[in-house]
Amino acid sequence: MNASSSNEESVQRLVVFFETLTVDSVKAIPDFYAPEARFKDPFNDVTGQAAIAHIFADMFKTLEVPRFVVQERIVQGQQCFLTWEFRFRFRRFKQGQEQVILGGSHLVLDDAGRVTLHRDYWDAAEELYEKLPLVGALMRWLKKRANS
Repeated sequence: MNASSSNEESVQRLVVFFETLTVDSVKAIPDFYAPEARFKDPFNDVTGQAAIAHIFADMFKTLEVPRFVVQERIVQGQQCFLTWEFRFRFRRFKQGQEQVILGGSHLVLDDAGRVTLHRDYWDAAEELYEKLPLVGALMRWLKKRANS
């Protein structure tokens, strides 16, 4: 098996992991992330499997039924880019109403196919803040003012 097909298989395993992630499966992070892996998104910048697992576990504490749906993937060597939908419901407001955040992840894999860098890209202002009460109204007003 060549490195390219090996990386394709590693990415497929990652996609299945992300799409079937549960509060219990978070403990499998060491199977998918290298010991000193870095995770960065608009709210976090952490290093290490325990810190990454904490972020995913916290997601289940603060949101209802969070899940990822991977839309597309591009794999080139040890680099991968995924586009995804993050679907969830808020616990405190808009209860029962599914929310969707669109984003992408840049992943870098080591020789064992584990993630060494996971960088998420998504627009926190548009995808999250505008959906929140009070803050959302302010964000929409600022956006309107900036575009006029």
